[in-house]
Amino acid sequence: MNGLKVLRAIDYPRMPWKNGGGSTEEITRDAGVGLDGFGWRLSIADIGESGGFSTFTGYERVITVLQGDGMTLRVDGQDTHPLLPLTPFAFSGESEVSCTLLGGPIRDFNLIYAPQRYSARLQWLTGEQRFFSSAGTVLVFSVSETLKVQVGNSTQQLGRHDCLQLDANAGLLEVAVDNTCCIIELTAN
Repeated sequence: MNGLKVLRAIDYPRMPWKNGGGSTEEITRDAGVGLDGFGWRLSIADIGESGGFSTFTGYERVITVLQGDGMTLRVDGQDTHPLLPLTPFAFSGESEVSCTLLGGPIRDFNLIYAPQRYSARLQWLTGEQRFFSSAGTVLVFSVSETLKVQVGNSTQQLGRHDCLQLDANAGLLEVAVDNTCCIIELTAN
């Protein structure tokens, strides 16, 4: 299928955080280099201690704890409920944000997108599921040891933290998955 690629976790480049406080594994993005120019970006961050987040003016963020006990965020002076594994939380990239870890270090999964350029939908699925999407870009991120993804007539096997990316979708796409994963749908505005 044209526009379909599988991104393997072992190949993700590691990049420094914008605020210099840690590093991120970048999964994929639509454009740009470094920390500039993208319309959307997916990444995994390792957070070893409580502290501040980088700001991304003009962007929206959705964060999900992947591993560890979880964290609470303080967003513009307000504390969130505890963010536990596979529970997404959305906030403005312009907000002043810091985290407090609930136990030891965590890994989290991040979608950052420019809402003036893209509409985004993120959802976590468990077990065997089928869905339909007309989004221009569809991403399937695996948190399972094995995940079978069927897109139309194409079947792909993903491992933990691998990602399937389908770009230039122009119709109604049928996608079936057989284990826990995150689905991200991005449509250019």
